[in-house]
Amino acid sequence: MVKLSVNINKIATIRNARGGNIPDVLHAALKCEEFGAEGITVHPRPDERHIRYSDVRQLKPRLKTEFNIEGYPGLSFLQLVEEVKPHQVTLVPDPPHALTSDHGWNTIDDKQMLTEVVSELKGFGIRTSIFVDPDPEMIKNAVDTGVDRVELYTESYARHYTENKEKAITDFVKAAEAAKEVGLGLNAGHDLNLDNLKYFVDNIPGLLEVSIGHALISDALYLGLEKTINEYLARVK
Repeated sequence: MVKLSVNINKIATIRNARGGNIPDVLHAALKCEEFGAEGITVHPRPDERHIRYSDVRQLKPRLKTEFNIEGYPGLSFLQLVEEVKPHQVTLVPDPPHALTSDHGWNTIDDKQMLTEVVSELKGFGIRTSIFVDPDPEMIKNAVDTGVDRVELYTESYARHYTENKEKAITDFVKAAEAAKEVGLGLNAGHDLNLDNLKYFVDNIPGLLEVSIGHALISDALYLGLEKTINEYLARVK
């Protein structure tokens, strides 16, 4: 059963654009859970341009579903997640200046650093996942870091889906098979939407969780949040 985790960063972006507390990030997260979301994802960055560290602290005691915090493992990020202790931390190789995530970790070159960070997080009882491209070699080396899961960076699948969906998903199927081979759990995210999600879920073996934010919040502007959550759930079930 594939779980849907809703990334609420864009709700915070709207709030921050105007100041004040409208829309209320906590209220929106609780509504996502009420409407069926099985997890909440946030990706705080050092400049707090969307989710703020204070949001993360406010969310943790109120959420009833899985809480996933994504981010680059800088000192302030690690201090935050070790304080909050979410259910899952997803390590993403996006430095502070990056607009959004645009590649996965090199689990060969960055293996020592990732191993140290993963060990530290697991010492606090936090499940760990690392963001990777659909490259079996990167996935096979990821297991040496001690990580629990990998999250497939799905931008290339989404970009090529309308041209040739069978070709677009080929590398992701191979990546999923590699994850299964080395015993890693499998998540996925980035640019998955109502058009391409079902095909992805139907064809990726062992998929546990998808994290979706930008497309889902955008669709909610047209469909309404409750209907949007149910539309996404229908595609992962």
